[in-house]
Amino acid sequence: MMTLWSRIADALAALARGEGLAAVFDRLRTPPERSVAFTIAVIALGAKMAKADGRVTRNEVAAFREVFTIPPEEEANAARVFDLARQDVAGFDLYARRIAAMFPAGDPVLADLLEGLFHIALADGTFDPREEAFLDEVASIFGVGDRCLRGLKARFVPDAGRDPYSVLGVPADAPIPEVRRAWAEAVRETHPDRMIARGVPPEAVRLAEARLRDINLAWEEIRRARAA
Repeated sequence: MMTLWSRIADALAALARGEGLAAVFDRLRTPPERSVAFTIAVIALGAKMAKADGRVTRNEVAAFREVFTIPPEEEANAARVFDLARQDVAGFDLYARRIAAMFPAGDPVLADLLEGLFHIALADGTFDPREEAFLDEVASIFGVGDRCLRGLKARFVPDAGRDPYSVLGVPADAPIPEVRRAWAEAVRETHPDRMIARGVPPEAVRLAEARLRDINLAWEEIRRARAA
């Protein structure tokens, strides 16, 4: 049985043969190959974004490894894929547009992917303006709305200020039943099974763990504040 990384290697080999990014991604539109497309996109966009501030740090490479569970026997293949993506001359927007074409605008899997990129961007403890411009452009290409983007910045960017309402995607004056519904829906959508079903590979469900922690913390902050 082919592993995720061996399937990625096949896709990259097709690119190396000159098949073209569009043709390769067209073959990755349906499950289970969507997980290959998702992983290639995170690797390629993550590698390019890691260079957006002019340097690729060990922390940013380590952050990719935190997003993806990489079996010991696949580490060499994963490292090779990351290095190939980092050296590729194609612009990040080309990868972003090919991925966006595979899903409806604003599809949850695109928000999942953007979340992984935020994780990599903030791995070195800083948020460079060039990284922010990169992520804003990817969000625009993906059709990810301002509310989702604000929520990601509220979770990941220290200077953005912790806003639990943005994390849950509700206005600050929303009635508590509406806030509770938003929290419950966010919890459901964050379940690993739901994420895998929409194209996030099992190797990347660590994203769900971090998101669920932030969602529950936001709900608790709001609930305590409203009860005071």
